[in-house]
Amino acid sequence: MSTVNYMPTWDLAADPMVSCKLCLGEYPQDQMTTLTQCHCVFCKLCLKRYVELLINEGQETTISCPDSSCLRRGHIQENEIECLVAADIMQKYRKLQFEKEVLLDPCRTWCPSSSCQAVCQLQKLEPPNTQIVHCNSCSLDFCSACKASWHPGQGCQESVSIASFLHGENSSYFKNEDDDAPIKRCPKCKVYIERDEGCAQMICKNCKHAFCWHCLESLDDDFLLVHYDKGPCRNKLGHSRASVIWHRTQVVGIFAGFGLLLLVASPFLLLLTPFVLCCKHKCNKGDDDPLPT
Repeated sequence: MSTVNYMPTWDLAADPMVSCKLCLGEYPQDQMTTLTQCHCVFCKLCLKRYVELLINEGQETTISCPDSSCLRRGHIQENEIECLVAADIMQKYRKLQFEKEVLLDPCRTWCPSSSCQAVCQLQKLEPPNTQIVHCNSCSLDFCSACKASWHPGQGCQESVSIASFLHGENSSYFKNEDDDAPIKRCPKCKVYIERDEGCAQMICKNCKHAFCWHCLESLDDDFLLVHYDKGPCRNKLGHSRASVIWHRTQVVGIFAGFGLLLLVASPFLLLLTPFVLCCKHKCNKGDDDPLPT
């Protein structure tokens, strides 16, 4: 006598929906992506936009899990990125990877000439000392420490003329970095930055350091730009007084808005806390109930 096996009714239900940690939407399992390192789950569209945004910003080579509360602090692996983004975005990501490898490699450096930007080899010295570097691409000889033209018998200078790096350029176009030159070095990471227009508040794309273009003083903690209210840079921001006041009003308004919102919401949060804890307790208790037989 043959027996017939019947599937339990709850197994016949539709596939469960999975919640995305980014957009909080619920999607079928085939529209979700689980990260290999930390097992966090996101919808493919959200993860794609997140990865593309960081790559297009030009500084991210190690892309972390977008969940700020991820306990394992996982990272998105290269093969996962390749499955998410288009070929041109992936090519840009690999270029960023190579640039970071050169930056961290003690035996390689970039040619400082803006018309060249080739990768040059350094001699491995113990301990590391200043040495002459020869670029095989443009035949420039420069210092491994300050990236200026090779200066035998002389110490490196903090402010060097960039005109020596740019072959064929008019040297009168460049001034000492103490003046209002069109090209200066970031005071933190020392990369060259060109300013063709805009205000004097600069943000380095390489290290995200904010500084004043005129005096190179840090503006990282100067949200209200009070640096331009006094001293040698007074009224040299490059904007009208009305626009500066409007900027400060916006900054103060944002902080005041968050503070007011927190002040208004705090009594309701305190009142809702017992209900949330009660609901959580009931859910946990319901999970312990045995399955129907």
